[in-house]
Amino acid sequence: MRGSTRAATSLVGGTQVECGIGGHIDPESLTRSADRFISQLAAKQHGVVARWQLLAAGVTAQQIKVRLRNRRLHEIHRGVYLVGHSVPPPLAVEQAALLACGDQSVLSHRSAANLWGLFSYPASAPTWVTVPPERSATRPRIHICRAVISSRDVRRRHGLRLTSPPRTILDLSVLLNEEELESVVAEASYRGLASEAELRGQIEGNERRRGVAMLRQVLDLPGGPRRTRSPAERQMVRLLRRAGISGFETNARIHGYEVDLLWRDARLAVEIDGWDAHSGRVAFERDRLKAAALSANGVSVMPITGRQIRTDPTGVIWRVQRALAEAAKAAA
Repeated sequence: MRGSTRAATSLVGGTQVECGIGGHIDPESLTRSADRFISQLAAKQHGVVARWQLLAAGVTAQQIKVRLRNRRLHEIHRGVYLVGHSVPPPLAVEQAALLACGDQSVLSHRSAANLWGLFSYPASAPTWVTVPPERSATRPRIHICRAVISSRDVRRRHGLRLTSPPRTILDLSVLLNEEELESVVAEASYRGLASEAELRGQIEGNERRRGVAMLRQVLDLPGGPRRTRSPAERQMVRLLRRAGISGFETNARIHGYEVDLLWRDARLAVEIDGWDAHSGRVAFERDRLKAAALSANGVSVMPITGRQIRTDPTGVIWRVQRALAEAAKAAA
């Protein structure tokens, strides 16, 4: 009797693998199927896969071992691999940290702030991850925090689980100084990521946490948190607050131009010049054009340097007060 020639099949990652006569699996077909699954999974996870994911899909431990040996997989954490390359692509480090810490882990603190665009944090630094309190695992190159994160405080961005902007800011309040925290809060508000009401809601029920007093202090600053883009701007804002000068906007637009500080009613703008940002012919021409255009529209522009703020704060404040007084006199 003629033997059966029907080919059997096997599954790897949900893909049928053709088997030869008698049900013997074709090794080359199995290899191609495993490679295809690993590649497809990595494409969804920023170039990273976990050992448990491969085993659950039917990829064998031996197949994983072979790919590690021939450098088609590169271990970034124990049981977590970069696929096909040794240099992590963008977001691979964050994805690997989540896979290494388990399915209830979330990116938090500095790593979450970086993903929200609120605080720059280098990929080469340890990744910040928060896990449930009962977990005790430690991982090299991962800064693990333990806390209860409610579902309302978890978001997804670029396919990654991370803390919401309000929760992220609450976590950062223990790590940053007042100026840095003010900058983060103001940026989040400007971009519609976290309102004052949402941040005060985070404080409720967390009054005894470290950093809460700092966050409340920032929210209660005169005129509210100010959005700034440089240390010199932050120093100037602090100087104005100490002198009791209010009514200004930061990084405000008027007549098609953005100025560092603006008293809109007084039609007074302050531009904080630094040598690095304003040296060179192009910057020189741009700044003079802006000053001329604003002056033509009745806006006085007062240049102040970062050096003046540091070495002559009294003189800086006197000039601003005098300019505001003259504007008020002219309006009267």
